[in-house]
Amino acid sequence: MRTAVGDAAVGRWEALNHLVEMLLEVDAGGEEVGARSALALVAAGPSLVVRLDAHARRGPWYGPYREPAVRRVTERFSGATAGPVAMALASMHGDGRIRERAVAAILGRPCPELMPFLVLRTGDWVKPVRERARAGLALLLSDDPGVWLPAVLPMVLRLDARLRGGFAVTQVRAALLSSTPQVWRGLLGSGSRRERRLVFETGLAQGWLPSPDLVAYALTDRDVWIRSGAAEAACREAVWTRRPDVLRRLARSTRPEVRAVALTGLVRSGHDGEVAAHLDDDAPLVRAVARDAARRLGIDAREHYRNAVDIGDPALGAIAGLAEAGSAADAPLLRPLLTHQQARVRAQAVRSVRLLDAVVAAEFAALVRDPSPAVVREVTAALRPLANALPPGLPWDLLADARVELRRAGYRLLRGRDVAVVLRAALLVALDVDRRLAQRGKADVTRLTRDAVRTTWRRTPRPELRITRTEHADLSALAARAASTLGAETSQQLAGWLASARPGV
Repeated sequence: MRTAVGDAAVGRWEALNHLVEMLLEVDAGGEEVGARSALALVAAGPSLVVRLDAHARRGPWYGPYREPAVRRVTERFSGATAGPVAMALASMHGDGRIRERAVAAILGRPCPELMPFLVLRTGDWVKPVRERARAGLALLLSDDPGVWLPAVLPMVLRLDARLRGGFAVTQVRAALLSSTPQVWRGLLGSGSRRERRLVFETGLAQGWLPSPDLVAYALTDRDVWIRSGAAEAACREAVWTRRPDVLRRLARSTRPEVRAVALTGLVRSGHDGEVAAHLDDDAPLVRAVARDAARRLGIDAREHYRNAVDIGDPALGAIAGLAEAGSAADAPLLRPLLTHQQARVRAQAVRSVRLLDAVVAAEFAALVRDPSPAVVREVTAALRPLANALPPGLPWDLLADARVELRRAGYRLLRGRDVAVVLRAALLVALDVDRRLAQRGKADVTRLTRDAVRTTWRRTPRPELRITRTEHADLSALAARAASTLGAETSQQLAGWLASARPGV
């Protein structure tokens, strides 16, 4: 059953049909525990329940499967005495009267595994089905939100954007407002990202979270949205209550979004000196806040960065800060760092020289074979605008290198050139042993080919293939080698494009 659910979550109608058949087999066994366990696997994925609901009326029961499947569901479902699987499947039936009976049966014997199917019917297009499901959901959430909120919340959030999905969202919010701290704290601690965000947003608006909790969430939560919201609320309260100790604690966080909010709070509290000490921070936003504080104190941030970079082992934030506050005249201070022993320093120095618009093609071409992939990426980004100033054979040499990061660099340097060059490079890359690089090459060949034969809706200029006879033969050979990778349709289109090209001498 677990395998069938996994296949149906990503598969086509055959996989969904297989899941329906397995659910019917489980229901035929008549075992309550097994049936609920099977439904729990299905209900764990709200998207799968939605797909199954849409597919129940046009996929698994279509054509030769339609009559037997419908008959089996109808036979298995006999109202309140039916099993949970039969109720769930009947709630997705194409007949609205059967769906309404299934909703009544679910409300007569509710269980958490059936709640996603009930929530789905609160947005049903048939009014009697919809009204019965809505009334039942409202009563369940009102009677015991601690039991039913965790069961309905994932599906409710999944249906939030639907035309008739607002009712369920409103009921969940009302249930949250009337729930105990134990309930909403449990959801905040164990739910999915969207669930936790809804609970956190509600708790923040209602003032449920005291300052120590907000600080804890800001420092330790795994979700950046919750961390940022908690940090902003904690810092706002700390500024109002004059608690700089809270702001200083958050300013020591390892998370840049938390540090930036905390330093902003220290600025509003008048502690510019403490904020200016973060000029060399790794985060751009933190450095910007620190430079603003330094300006008010009369500190020259550009001179600070110049002095910081001039030492033998500067901080990464100081190198980046010089690029943000300096100009091309400061590039000579960064050039010695291009050969620094630490790869992180070299990469940051390359990035900073690029941002200062002081790249020399010959100098950076010698750095493209750096042992660090991060440095190779930065050098490639710096050389792309100067690709025409590079030795003509360098990108092709990189494209044939054993290191995958160098092959990626060579391909990036060749993109944007003449159509024949890009096509040849893309065909070579499509045959690469690296899966991601091969997919990129295949996508580019497909795009060029479809633009050439006008099979896409995009109004782009038709790529013009200007090649010699030798180049035509080379491209034809590469296209034949890559045929199995490109697929039959693209290969045929590419062959036709090459056949229609008129090679020169």
